[in-house]
Amino acid sequence: MTLIAEDLFLLLLDDEKGTLGGTSYPQPVLGGALLIELATTGAVEVEERTSVWRSAKVHPAGHPPEDAVLRAAYDVVAEKPRSAQDLVTRIGKGVRDTLAERLAERGILERQESRVLGLFPRTRWPAVDSRHEAELRARLTGVLVRGDEPDERTGALLALLSAIDRAHKVVDHQGLPAKEVRQRARAIAEGAWAAKAVRDAILAASTAVTAAVTASTVAVTTSS
Repeated sequence: MTLIAEDLFLLLLDDEKGTLGGTSYPQPVLGGALLIELATTGAVEVEERTSVWRSAKVHPAGHPPEDAVLRAAYDVVAEKPRSAQDLVTRIGKGVRDTLAERLAERGILERQESRVLGLFPRTRWPAVDSRHEAELRARLTGVLVRGDEPDERTGALLALLSAIDRAHKVVDHQGLPAKEVRQRARAIAEGAWAAKAVRDAILAASTAVTAAVTASTVAVTTSS
């Protein structure tokens, strides 16, 4: 079974070019997916907020996961209490290539090495088996367009995609305006389709992703 972060990676990947699209800052986005997965498995929890001025902290709550990528993320959480906004960047560091390599090992992607201008090394990950991604897109379309009830994984994916304004890009609109698809994605991200502990983690992670990406964008724009 793939991780939520791996599913998100596939949805953001340009299958032909083998490069990530949709976000210039994949680190916090993929980190947010890992944080949500840890919460859905009960490995971590987000504490109740006691003040609007204080960010909710994330704590370890269960046994360390067996999956190596999730275990590495869990170990960062276990170091000390941190906010979700701090964690999504920390646990997302370097995970893009790790996820791509795992997907290549399963025959979903292919690693291609080349050089730009004959000098600078470049690694691309074009898709070679798109069946799983097609199933993902069909499931997301069912929820966003046809009104199917989301499960935790699908709802988490939609919350993350909505946080970076990409939900409307990964589904077949079937005649619906993009604006309405966006609105449905936001409504699902805020909906009561999961247990409260998981909803709290999804909200914290998706909010953190939005804040981290916005801060990075502002920093780049200001420096330019």
